[in-house]
Amino acid sequence: MDPLNWPAIIVGTLIAFALGMLWFGPIFGKAWAKGSHGIKPPARLPVAAMLLQLAGTFLLALVIGLTAQVNALGTAIAAILALAVLQLAGGLFSQKSGAAALIDGGYVVVMGALMILIQGLL
Repeated sequence: MDPLNWPAIIVGTLIAFALGMLWFGPIFGKAWAKGSHGIKPPARLPVAAMLLQLAGTFLLALVIGLTAQVNALGTAIAAILALAVLQLAGGLFSQKSGAAALIDGGYVVVMGALMILIQGLL
């Protein structure tokens, strides 16, 4: 088995994390907050949530890296879609609007696609 492409895993993690700041900020932030029970920006930076998001993003990048080692693109895509559907379902169970739930699930799909692209480029 080939060694993991650590530069692609790290770059994929950082780019996907930065995408989240844009995705839930200027791109879809208002629509997401409105559909998420009117969430307001926190008084303090949500450090625990951000660290968990970073850890989860890293783990997804690691899964993409592991599937790249064995040319298992289909497995990577299935994993990304499974996470996106679970995210969508979780949003709907928590009674978010359909739009907010789609924004959550869409983020997973786009960040996963970026990670696959980065694995291919680096």
